[in-house]
Amino acid sequence: MDEKEYKAKRAKEVAQLGAGHTEYRYEYAPELLETFENVHPEMDYWVTLNADEFTSLCPKTNQPDFGTLIINYIPEVKMVESKSLKLYLLSFINSGEFHEDVVNKIGKDLVALMQPKYLEVIGLFYPRGNISIHPTFSYAKGEAKYKELEKHRFFNRNLNPQRVG
Repeated sequence: MDEKEYKAKRAKEVAQLGAGHTEYRYEYAPELLETFENVHPEMDYWVTLNADEFTSLCPKTNQPDFGTLIINYIPEVKMVESKSLKLYLLSFINSGEFHEDVVNKIGKDLVALMQPKYLEVIGLFYPRGNISIHPTFSYAKGEAKYKELEKHRFFNRNLNPQRVG
């Protein structure tokens, strides 16, 4: 595939990027997520996406919860398009869910979307009542090396806890 064909294919894969108009949704909307083809599926490499201004609502008080989401994954065939991810994450702004539920929902949505070799979503939520919450979702495809990676990262996750706020 030459460069012109490659660019044309990419343009067809994603609708949000370069659309000229952006529609912002303020209720949970997983259908906003889009993918594009990984042109290096034979390789194992990390993609890290940071959402430094993530906001959702406490399901009990309706007060906003703020935090950083870190999404790490090893792609296989599909990769998440960053603008669609931004719009999807924004759709949680009026969603009343506990931190743990939000992180798991995002992780499951991304696994369903991309079927990556490995994926983790780490939530670093700012303190409420002097307690910060840092839930982590992880997924590993069936291959042993990805399962071993998931196990290693799970058991070594909090050796150096991060401070937030």
